[in-house]
Amino acid sequence: MPGPAPAPAARDPRGGTDTATRSRREEPTRGGRRALRGGSAPEPDDDLDITDDGPELPIVPVRRMLALAVAGFALLMAVGLVMGAQTAGVGFGRVPYAVVIFGAQLLYMFATTMAMRPPALRVVATVGVLAALAADVGAILPDAPSITPLGLVAAGGLVAGVLGQMFRPQGRMRVSESLASTVVIVLGVVSFATLIVLTRVPAGTQAIVVCLIASGIALGVARLTDVIAPWPRLADQVPRGSAGIVLGAMLGTAAAALIGRYMVPFTPHEAALVGMAAAGAAVLADLTIGFAEAGRELAGDAPTMWLARHMQGPLAGFALAAPVAYVISVVFLVPA
Repeated sequence: MPGPAPAPAARDPRGGTDTATRSRREEPTRGGRRALRGGSAPEPDDDLDITDDGPELPIVPVRRMLALAVAGFALLMAVGLVMGAQTAGVGFGRVPYAVVIFGAQLLYMFATTMAMRPPALRVVATVGVLAALAADVGAILPDAPSITPLGLVAAGGLVAGVLGQMFRPQGRMRVSESLASTVVIVLGVVSFATLIVLTRVPAGTQAIVVCLIASGIALGVARLTDVIAPWPRLADQVPRGSAGIVLGAMLGTAAAALIGRYMVPFTPHEAALVGMAAAGAAVLADLTIGFAEAGRELAGDAPTMWLARHMQGPLAGFALAAPVAYVISVVFLVPA
């Protein structure tokens, strides 16, 4: 007599095949996965932890010859601005110094515009040039030296930037980026004009000498140190070393104290404090530009023009040191 019929194989709810066939087709593999002999993709176990941090970012090398060239540019800028202040006359005799300042303003505007590349480039550049001219005129013409006209020029430049952005064919597209670039450029060119006002203030020319020499030495030494010992690195994507930043600020302060021994109305102690403030502001502004450029490259933006990219740091340092010199002169020197 025939035996009882075999029971039907159990169905696998995942694939519709019987579990016996499925068990014969599966093989355990290393790493906690199961692979199918039939060529299907492996299935990861639930307890398998797979992490992917993405590709590692490359370390940007320090280009020593480029650092040497930037150091020379910073020192030349300091010499030009200081020598121009020493030759400034009275009244319209300050026009030659205003021409020197206008040249620095144009360099700053060009470098910043090329580095930031705002969407309304022509509008931003036009506003920057007009603000530079208006600030220089406002620093020379008033009977009494004051930075009030410079504040009005800065406010007018920002308003002009907003209006120019609104009348563009693209309208309000990327308006925030354009306005941010306008703010940086207008404030920078107006800051340079404070040096013209300083030549009209008692002890202002001496303050220019102390602050700008300290700033130039700080910027130059910081870059020269990167040529010799660019370590420890502040960030892998920023080719700067912290040793240069610290050493530059220290030697800039020491140079200011030495100048204070021979320049009235400064004492070495007062000149050291003034130089420390200006040198620290200059090197920090230069370093901030480096981090901003690295951030733009990490965001996927195309590299900017190399000349503008490397000129922007020292120019921003002098643009920040100029109002520092004015504030220190008016607050500490004029009342004395």
